[in-house]
Amino acid sequence: MDRLAVNDLEAVLAIARKGSFRAAAVDIGMSATALSHAIGKLEADLGVRLFNRTTRSVSLTEAGRVFVEQVGPTLQDMRSALEGVRAHRATPSGTIRINAAPFAARAIMSPLVVAFLRRYPDMTIDIVTEGRLIDVVADGFDLGVRVAGLVPSDMIAVPLGRPQRYAVVGSPRYFARHGKPRVPPDLLHHTCIRVRLPDGGLFRWRFEKDGEIAQLDVRGPVILDEGSLARIAVRESIGIGFFLEQDILADIASGDLIRILDDWTPPSPGLCLYYPGRRNLSAGMKAFLALAREMAARERGPA
Repeated sequence: MDRLAVNDLEAVLAIARKGSFRAAAVDIGMSATALSHAIGKLEADLGVRLFNRTTRSVSLTEAGRVFVEQVGPTLQDMRSALEGVRAHRATPSGTIRINAAPFAARAIMSPLVVAFLRRYPDMTIDIVTEGRLIDVVADGFDLGVRVAGLVPSDMIAVPLGRPQRYAVVGSPRYFARHGKPRVPPDLLHHTCIRVRLPDGGLFRWRFEKDGEIAQLDVRGPVILDEGSLARIAVRESIGIGFFLEQDILADIASGDLIRILDDWTPPSPGLCLYYPGRRNLSAGMKAFLALAREMAARERGPA
């Protein structure tokens, strides 16, 4: 074990997270060949195989799974210790690793991340986007960003800004051909764009009005796991879509998409930053969280 390097451990976590040597190599900034060599040497030092490899896939062995579960938190503790030393500097420095859903990363990039980097130029923000909900501690991240309802119960959550609204939209051509639904159950007689959740389930469209709640399993010929792809499908008149309002406001304003059932989509809990509460926070993390709270309070306005 005395020959193991932190970079080797980071490499194992990256491969486990990405599911491929090539993607992991890009993530940590080295060549796939060098990464494969490093992992081979690490496995030889340990005397066990950490990964099952085929020409098409990479997966953890049982030993690899145990290794990742134990090494992830340990590496995070090491990062926290280093950040604790850096906290004695007058200006925060170091790296904050953030795991976020793609749409959540877009939401925090500007103004939060941009403002933070301008205020603290010695800091680095490392954002990894993925749809699935991960264990931020085991996978070596400092923060996660997800909608409030997906934040694990053992994490400290920091709400970001205002509640969000969803919007039901379709193209003018689709509605000219098929008419507009007047109430949520009408959607069951229309073609809709379905979205797969990070856990593999299909997203149910939720509506609420005057105390009445409806959750629909809509039908349609397309199932997607990325909002930008669903937006293309709706713009091409394949069917009706259900989006975060912020992602399609420009399409509505331009007339490319038409909003329906507006009175059935009240505000819902918005995005949250979240992090484990059992660790000492670095100066950089404290500064980032303080700025997030400051900007969220400003966006919400007076109580």
